[in-house]
Amino acid sequence: MSYNFLEKICKWQDTRMPWAIIIFITIALVFIAHFLFQKYLFMEPCEQCVYIRFDMLVIALGAIIVFISPKSDIAKIFGYTFGFYGIWLGIEHCLLLNHIHEAVHSGNPFTGTSGCREIPIYPFNLHLYEWLPQWFLPSGECGIDAPVVPESAYATLSFFQKIFIGNPPNFGDGLYSNGWYLIPKWQFLNMAMCCLIIFICCFIMLFLMFISFVFSKKRARVLAIIIFIFIVTLKITGKSRTPVLVSINDNCEISLFLNNA
Repeated sequence: MSYNFLEKICKWQDTRMPWAIIIFITIALVFIAHFLFQKYLFMEPCEQCVYIRFDMLVIALGAIIVFISPKSDIAKIFGYTFGFYGIWLGIEHCLLLNHIHEAVHSGNPFTGTSGCREIPIYPFNLHLYEWLPQWFLPSGECGIDAPVVPESAYATLSFFQKIFIGNPPNFGDGLYSNGWYLIPKWQFLNMAMCCLIIFICCFIMLFLMFISFVFSKKRARVLAIIIFIFIVTLKITGKSRTPVLVSINDNCEISLFLNNA
């Protein structure tokens, strides 16, 4: 990695542009998940889905702080801390959601789910499900993201909605009848994997900006250590006291239960 390249990245991360891009992408994805998939296409979010929304907004929060003052070292500390922390959480939740999704769609007729938490536990015990239940209270089943259309909406479905969710009453002929996939015909890349790719892309972008920031001046290396300490501190102190564990019993049933250890 050449010095000139790092220098260009460093100058770029001192502007508002990269942070505006991160803000736009993360917030736009949360809005798409809520208004398009949940409200318009009746794809109810599960526990891990609402966690992923939270993770996206944590990244956006960090970017907003730096956007306000992109040349401030203090802003960079909070921006990179929240950014990497949100990515860390997001990757964990995506991997768990993908694991559940693959187990549910394994084709085994005895496979089922039980114990998916109805009341989520957010970092630092934030009661987002009470403050904004439409956005952060799970209403769907873990690993099942097919549309669930209420009977009251059958008569009002538009042509566009029917393309994706199918025709009532069976809804078996829509693009998303078997769940959300980037390419539904081939069932290529489910929602969890697409979100994982997005978090990885955010990580690569932030990491390049962070490395260029670290090597830009001696003081920045001290700030990098502070950022690392803050990220680890947030992860440890904000960790749920009752994390979700996944277990598959002899009947191939998936159980999500709480570990109080």
